[in-house]
Amino acid sequence: MDPGELRAAVAAVGEWLRDESVGAPARAELAAAVRGTARALAADAPGASVEVRVPPFVAVQCIEGPRHTRGTPPNVVETDARTWLLLATGLLTFEEAVESARVTASGSRAAEVARWLPVAQA
Repeated sequence: MDPGELRAAVAAVGEWLRDESVGAPARAELAAAVRGTARALAADAPGASVEVRVPPFVAVQCIEGPRHTRGTPPNVVETDARTWLLLATGLLTFEEAVESARVTASGSRAAEVARWLPVAQA
């Protein structure tokens, strides 16, 4: 995604990220922001040792290391769209998200995702 498009996609959901009482964005806006930030992570941290899942919008592989090709990957980070966008914009830390059970991180390398966050500004 073009950096300008990524900024616009994140800006479209920014108010909702900063204030949960604001109405949720349209599904297309939410999808664009989630997909754009996840793909930015994959571009910044290329590899295939960790899979980041934000259902139903996107799953990307990132972080250099052993590649996984079949079945359930050994290192998975999974969360909902809002939590992912909070992480991707730095409004929530990875550690806080894991501790509050807003993120499921399994595998010995899953927490390495934190090193690459945030990928955008809200």
